Amino acid sequence: MDGPMTTSRVCLVTGASRGIGRAVVADLIASGHRVVAVARQPDALAELVDSVGADAADRIVTVAADVTDAAAIERCFQAAESAWGSVEVLVAAAGAGEAAPLAETSDELWDRMLDLNLTAPFRCLRRAIPAMTAARWGRVVMIGSVVSKRGEPMISAYTASKHGLLGLARAAAAELASTGITVNTVCPGYVDTPMTQRTVIGISERSGRSLAEARQVLERRQPIGRLIDPTEVAAAVRFCIDNGAVTGQGLNIDGGAVQS
Repeated sequence: MDGPMTTSRVCLVTGASRGIGRAVVADLIASGHRVVAVARQPDALAELVDSVGADAADRIVTVAADVTDAAAIERCFQAAESAWGSVEVLVAAAGAGEAAPLAETSDELWDRMLDLNLTAPFRCLRRAIPAMTAARWGRVVMIGSVVSKRGEPMISAYTASKHGLLGLARAAAAELASTGITVNTVCPGYVDTPMTQRTVIGISERSGRSLAEARQVLERRQPIGRLIDPTEVAAAVRFCIDNGAVTGQGLNIDGGAVQS
């Protein structure tokens, strides 16, 4: 049986400096693993290192990189290999959402959503697979969304990118199932993160509601009546990492919004 990780694994987390990615880094570090934390802003990464504490400072390496740049992705993997060896756990948490009516969704907005939310995780996955296959062990977790499984108005490009991400993970899981590599997607609802706060601001500006009222709009979309905590998403990520019998799944962490 392939149970919870008891060995310190080499993990690479994109989108690591805030929100879900930051919670995933904290959870992996607390579990004794080594993490290459990737984000765009060096200052945010420095603050992340401070937050994990001196005792764990030798188990975190940071790379300031834009994952929509293919060369930057290569630098991230090389940083892991230089520090500790091949990446064994990949968590693709970098992502963003933009809203616009379908008829006003520009080619540029469309390309931004697909480049960050779908193409970058694909490139990370492609880069990670050879070493994982050689070791006959690997874990890949993509951070999807509730809109990986349903459509919502005003976010057609974001929704398409997250549907594509779930499809990519399922196809990879099917292809790699016999190699010891699992590939899963965690699909959160509205999580209490800076990205959701930007959504709240957008709702407020468009509707004239206060920020508190706009936040309640999102809270009410989830049957549990609140936003998801980033640590709850991180726990789901770790479940996918620990359980070698789970692959090809889209695990909903959405307060019961989508029952699938």
